[in-house]
Amino acid sequence: MQGLYAVFKKELQDHLSSYRFVILFALIAMVSFITSYMAAVHMRENLEGLASTRFPFLLLFSTPGVMFSMVQFVAFFGPLIGLVSGFDAINRERAQGTLIKVISQPVYRDAVINGKFLAGVTTIAIIFTSIVLVISGFGLALVGVVPGIEEIWRLFIYLIISIFYVAFWLGLSILFSILFKSIATSALASVALWIFLSFFISLGAEVVANTVAPIDRQKEVQPEVLLKHSRVKEGISLCSPMILYSSATGTIIDPMRKTTRSMILMGPMEEILSARFQNPLPLGQSIIVVFPHIIALIAITLICFAISYSVFMLQEVRT
Repeated sequence: MQGLYAVFKKELQDHLSSYRFVILFALIAMVSFITSYMAAVHMRENLEGLASTRFPFLLLFSTPGVMFSMVQFVAFFGPLIGLVSGFDAINRERAQGTLIKVISQPVYRDAVINGKFLAGVTTIAIIFTSIVLVISGFGLALVGVVPGIEEIWRLFIYLIISIFYVAFWLGLSILFSILFKSIATSALASVALWIFLSFFISLGAEVVANTVAPIDRQKEVQPEVLLKHSRVKEGISLCSPMILYSSATGTIIDPMRKTTRSMILMGPMEEILSARFQNPLPLGQSIIVVFPHIIALIAITLICFAISYSVFMLQEVRT
């Protein structure tokens, strides 16, 4: 594709040399390191319990520090990297008059949008790979825990899921930069949709669940009603990319999690059987449990970029 590498190289240089990237990366890295440092200190103080843990290295990412764990922090604030990287990707070029100059060169129009998205994804991959490697170094230096092969594979899968998760928000912010001429409007729309999808959907799921299967806290509730309430709430919550990401990465990082559901109705025989299987899940089984969540994350990322690509290709570029 003619011009793709030139656009990709230019956009990648702009991302890595911009002050907003440096500030945002430093902020997210600092909070991640502090959270992981607190988790490592807690692990070092409890070495006896750590010795009985089969996957102690993963506790660096799943153990809450002061307020939340590394996985929870990325779920809440990781989208900011994607939003900041793409909210002015196209309308800034339009405002400065450089977009028409680029397209007038021997550069295909689709190379512009593809190069910008690939540069953003590469930047995201560099950020998360650096953070994971530094946190792993914390674990080696402070706790002396060496990761096993399965732990390395779990961290690699966690890294891939995180990149796709933040890439979805990158594609969404690029879409708003195409739809809106004002940079401030595209930034506001991106942040507003992030807040809605990440926080208000969970609140709406609780309201709908209470309407469909109401629970009276002062009376004894039938197990079937509790199960229906939980399923309705979880089904609606899955519309949030943050819930999809949290469920997928939580199961991958924590091998002791056997399901992504918060409530399971079991009879006496099921309880006896579940008591016999208290070992952590193998990696393959954990992937099977969260496979629908991973596919959903990849799908919405590709669909969001496909919409951005189509809208940009159909728009008229004026001087």
